Amino acid sequence: MISPHTGTGARTRPFEALLRISNLTVHFESRPAIADISLDIHTGETVSLLGPNGAGKSTLLKVIAGMLPASHGSVLLRGAPLRGVDGAITYIPQRAGADWAFPISVLEAVQLGLPRTIPRWRRFSRTEHERARAALARVGMDSLGDVQIGALSGGQQQRVFLARALLHQGPILLLDEPFTGVDVPTQELFVSLFDTLREQGTTIVYATHDLAQAARTSDRVVLLNRYLVASGSPAEVLREATLGETFGGQVVVLTAPDRGTGGGLESPVPTAVLR
Repeated sequence: MISPHTGTGARTRPFEALLRISNLTVHFESRPAIADISLDIHTGETVSLLGPNGAGKSTLLKVIAGMLPASHGSVLLRGAPLRGVDGAITYIPQRAGADWAFPISVLEAVQLGLPRTIPRWRRFSRTEHERARAALARVGMDSLGDVQIGALSGGQQQRVFLARALLHQGPILLLDEPFTGVDVPTQELFVSLFDTLREQGTTIVYATHDLAQAARTSDRVVLLNRYLVASGSPAEVLREATLGETFGGQVVVLTAPDRGTGGGLESPVPTAVLR
């Protein structure tokens, strides 16, 4: 197995340990969703979880988010056991799991992501309105605040999720399939925001099926298929042998320049699988 501590993609400064996952196993009845996963995630690192459907990517994210208990093993946050939902961690679920028919506006949906110390039935303050508007502006949605959420496209809905997450500004951001079913402008927006958040020290962990995005946006790629297949920089991990073990069947790897080489061709990064 490639060490999780080797390679940092485009980044050169050392990472501080933030999350430590040890021998993590989750069973759904008698079936293991993930088995014996050990992984360190570091401050300011962007990590992509890559694997086929049913590989356990969503399960791993939910355990880290404190939404799903582990059957065995542990998750440590800054050296302390993670017990339930923690304010340091923001989780963005898959878009398909939301009720987009709920009769609220885009602005109201974003405001629901605000941490509040007063009852929800009280009106939002002017400051809270301004914060929500500012978050919508960061994702290019400030002109759509009064639109009902069900009228949005898939890419716009994903932007609403991200705007809500930006209100928390916690040190850890977890995203489940953020690039799935969205248009190219939304993908580019997410990539740009990832870069900004990373420079601010935010740790980003996201699940994806997209090898090209994983190679382009990640410091580290983690290959999963219920167990940990490999962990390392995109150039180290996205290779025919490890991808074949992860996805099975015949694997063909296409290459593109490593984003850490300044666009040069000296260090090609595998970016696609054909099965």
